[in-house]
Amino acid sequence: MDERDDPGTVDPWAGDGTDDWVDSADDATTGTADAGAAADAAAVADGTDATPEDGAGDAADTTDAERLGLRRYRVLDRADEALVFVDLDTPQPGPGPGPDEGFEPVRVAADRGTTDEGGAADALADLKPGFVVTAALRWPDPADDDPGADSPLARVESLTVERESRYWFVDDAEPMFEAARDAWREASAAGDGMGSRVTRDTDGEPNGALYVFSEVGARDLLGEFRSGTTPLEPLVDRVNEDLADDGPREVFVLRPPDGAFVAVYIAFEKDGLLARTVRDTYR
Repeated sequence: MDERDDPGTVDPWAGDGTDDWVDSADDATTGTADAGAAADAAAVADGTDATPEDGAGDAADTTDAERLGLRRYRVLDRADEALVFVDLDTPQPGPGPGPDEGFEPVRVAADRGTTDEGGAADALADLKPGFVVTAALRWPDPADDDPGADSPLARVESLTVERESRYWFVDDAEPMFEAARDAWREASAAGDGMGSRVTRDTDGEPNGALYVFSEVGARDLLGEFRSGTTPLEPLVDRVNEDLADDGPREVFVLRPPDGAFVAVYIAFEKDGLLARTVRDTYR
């Protein structure tokens, strides 16, 4: 039977399990995690305990920022003239098949901010997928005498980068690394639509969290992750919560040419050996 026709496939966020991924990995590092482990990852957004860089607090005191509302966002993707932000301050989804209860995606104009004051336009140009920012957004008023007033894209009024994590999305990733294929084979053999494991370096130290998810029929799960329709944040947050080191991560979302599954690989250390190896392999 083809992997894409596996009747055991499930929604990535279904279930109500409470298993800790570190404990399950230590017990059997090559085992398949219960789908509830991913659902349990939806506690808080990435970096809630991170301290903003100097100047973020000053921005919160400004009249315009209070009027527009400062919020925390993940920069998820950059395409053409738009950025995709994910709102990290929306109500957080609990276990179950309702990821749309939080982490709402917002499309933001990438070419300019509403004002050059504070260098918002320059800051936009430097944003990379994965960054966590504090920003105030404004939607153009059609009544304004503004060439971009009819655009559905939000504009940035002010912006401060808090954390420089990186996200990478790679389709037709070849060769797919063996740990991902092993995790998928084990999940398929168990009749599960997802699997997970912790990977380790040559010294036996944990260096990454790996998840594999089935793609069923015409579903484009990689595209959903990239657009924010299905959130990556619960997975990243689980790593941040367990490591509790405030460090930036490097996240790779990979789909092999056969399209049987999507792998989400979270390197614990940005620019570490694991992150560099995966990046060099697929970029």
